[in-house]
Amino acid sequence: MTELKKTPLNAIHRSLGAKMVDFGGWDMPVQYPTGIINEHQAVRRKVGIFDVSHMGEIRVKGKQAMPFLNWLTPNFLTKLSVGQIHYTGLLNENGAFVDDLLLHKISDEDFLLVVNASNTEKDFDWIVNHARDWDVQVTNESDATGQVALQGPRSLNALQPLVDIDLSQIKYYWFAPGVFKGLPVMIARTGYTGEDGFEVYCAVDKTEWVWNKIMESGGAHELTPTGLGCRNTLRLEAKMSLYGHEINDEITALEADLNWIVKLQKGDFIGREALQKQKDSGLKRILVGFRMLEKRDIARDHMSVVEDGGQIGFVTSGAPSATLGFNLGLAIVPARVKEIGTRIFIEIRGKACPAEVIPTPFYKRKLP
Repeated sequence: MTELKKTPLNAIHRSLGAKMVDFGGWDMPVQYPTGIINEHQAVRRKVGIFDVSHMGEIRVKGKQAMPFLNWLTPNFLTKLSVGQIHYTGLLNENGAFVDDLLLHKISDEDFLLVVNASNTEKDFDWIVNHARDWDVQVTNESDATGQVALQGPRSLNALQPLVDIDLSQIKYYWFAPGVFKGLPVMIARTGYTGEDGFEVYCAVDKTEWVWNKIMESGGAHELTPTGLGCRNTLRLEAKMSLYGHEINDEITALEADLNWIVKLQKGDFIGREALQKQKDSGLKRILVGFRMLEKRDIARDHMSVVEDGGQIGFVTSGAPSATLGFNLGLAIVPARVKEIGTRIFIEIRGKACPAEVIPTPFYKRKLP
């Protein structure tokens, strides 16, 4: 049995009484004694702190870094400014996902890609294999990098006393170098919750120190340690995709309702031909949001969407919503059932339970 990987904060999670789980080969906290619902509400109303040091960091540098990454990914990289971030993906030739990622532009010849923890090695190999004919250098910096996230409306106030830069000047999906109590760091105004927040990147051996300093400063703002359980319910409410659920190597970017990261007009990129054909011929299946119509019914990940006794689709993610007070989910279904208000049925314990298609994202806060 392969031993689980551990972040630099593993001992802290255990000292705080966290329930630990195997998450993509990492030993990670799913919740703390306060519970998932309380952690969820803390992020929506105040501020939560997450360990995201398991995420992968891959740097691409060189004279051809920009044209290479513009070809490798579907979003419009050449429109990105220095200090700006965008959401994009690594797509296969069919237009489906190798992974999704955040791409940070440090300069025209220097980019940082933040990828999913369980896919880091696969992504690195994918990038290296496709970089052979380009003048670029690809480096996996994951083992040298720690990452701590603050999420929630009080994030700025909790972090500001610790850093030398005015956090209010960093726009959403932008980043800046800074100094955290004397330590050089990178601070990005990003997150995976639908809330305002910041992700602090530091040297891996300083991660525990950074966490502790934030915990000390955050007490005045009711900072709460938060785990993977509430991160999942928060991102679901905000309709943020999770690899292996809304996206995978068979669900295309258009089917996943991520057409906003697919810039067909920019020229060639991996998967473009397949996506253009799919757009021209029309989508046969799509991702929709739904709510269960009976309070007792909770749709869970990978349950079947059924019609006349047969499966027509599947739930990608489902859970009770602590913010909205009803049970909701996302599902891949035939395009013919995309209209708001359409009745669908989720098979739960052998019974077809009614739900209806509703607008997404389920929750949206105006962000800076």
